[in-house]
Amino acid sequence: MNENTPIAVEGLPFAIPLLILSAALWYFGVRYPALFFTLLTIFVLWFFRNPGRMIPTDISAVISPADGTVIVTEEVNEGRYLKERALKVSVFMNVFNVHVNRAPYSGKVVDVIYNKGKFISANLDKASMDNEQNAVILDIGSGNRIMFVQIAGLIARRIVCYLKPGDSIEKGKRMGLIRFGSRLDVYLPIDSTLNVKIGDKVVAGETILGYLK
Repeated sequence: MNENTPIAVEGLPFAIPLLILSAALWYFGVRYPALFFTLLTIFVLWFFRNPGRMIPTDISAVISPADGTVIVTEEVNEGRYLKERALKVSVFMNVFNVHVNRAPYSGKVVDVIYNKGKFISANLDKASMDNEQNAVILDIGSGNRIMFVQIAGLIARRIVCYLKPGDSIEKGKRMGLIRFGSRLDVYLPIDSTLNVKIGDKVVAGETILGYLK
């Protein structure tokens, strides 16, 4: 689950061929293409960086599963999977953010639901419904559930999730990533207290999105 690797292993199929190609071009003295592919290799390694994070110890704190910018905070009727009212927080990841995702809270995985969909820009509201996505529902005890949804975007074409039904996950643990994109929606119990607002910059595993009652 990429716990200790500085680079997410999902990035290696992209980085290794570029590294080999760069080395070959330098070896044969093809300077300008070699420089281009070397810089591209560095970018790919940087994009798939997998830094450690300091996880908040407050048991009531729900943390951000992604680096990025908060683009939605609202009360919604989540009728697809949770079948209940919830507080929704959406985090948009641009190409410069860390793209490794983390569990927003500790719990047992009730279900993992993948839906193949479109690839429209992830900062649009309809992306939550129309885009390719992967929803994870956590039983966090006392009859409460949290859901977080990985959503692909205009460029993102590959959602990775390590979790399966029956798994237990600790808050802040790495649970997947979205290659080259793009958005995470988090659904908290309706009686939670939000700690972020639209426009806030958040850090996966560290920023507190809200507090459970």
